[in-house]
Amino acid sequence: MNGSDAATHHVRWSGHSDVGRFRKNNEDAFLGLRFDGQNINYLGKIGNGSLDEMDYVFAVSDGMGGKAAGEFASKITIEKTAKLLPHSFRQSALGLVPGFNDVVIELFHEIHKALTYLGNSYEECAGMGATLSLAWLTPGRLHFGHVGDSRIYYFPQLGGMKQLTHDHTRPGWLRRQGQINEREARNHPAKNALQQSLGSNCQFLEPQVGSVICEPGDRFLICSDGLVDGLWDHRITDVVRENDDPAIGQLIVEEAVQASGRDNTTAFVIEVSA
Repeated sequence: MNGSDAATHHVRWSGHSDVGRFRKNNEDAFLGLRFDGQNINYLGKIGNGSLDEMDYVFAVSDGMGGKAAGEFASKITIEKTAKLLPHSFRQSALGLVPGFNDVVIELFHEIHKALTYLGNSYEECAGMGATLSLAWLTPGRLHFGHVGDSRIYYFPQLGGMKQLTHDHTRPGWLRRQGQINEREARNHPAKNALQQSLGSNCQFLEPQVGSVICEPGDRFLICSDGLVDGLWDHRITDVVRENDDPAIGQLIVEEAVQASGRDNTTAFVIEVSA
């Protein structure tokens, strides 16, 4: 799945998660993974590497459920992503799966099936679910899959910011239609009521999938809704664009927690370079 010009593409990343100022346990989980047809490597919170031979996946999941069920749900979501995605990659390399979108959609449905089964089988897991925002980076392109209200932002090198993912909530839909603004969406009474999630008794799962061309200098942010609760879009843009600290993931999380901290907060900042 790597192109002939892959040697000219590199990636650096910075991730961090914080329980926040009021929660006792962290229901967020995140993953950095590098793989090809034979090898799988788990990534540390901070690092850099070449896209010459291997693809990179970064993901954030926010769990939901009573007691420890939310923490369990996001952990399962991340573990299954790490297990199933490289397997599907190998199948795709053999021509058994048509392309990226099919691989991502299959992954989401498999995780949804697993969480639904556990929720129906064990009382302590009843109703548990999770969001998942996943970015799959290849030379020159980022493919993504998404369910829930975690987010993937795209910051092109030439300027601007775009939220690639749709918040699967009523205010998320209203904002996409231009009927409410960012402030109204943040204060909407239904902002935490997910219309799509993995598990959580969601009957009809329709993951959002897509891709964007990425050039050297482009940056991406994957985050849980705790980050958005603390920082407005304009501040997120300023931090991601203007900060070259290797620990930028931790810095943006700490700023969001200081500003709010009502929820677990997780972020991955990713930059493509030549």
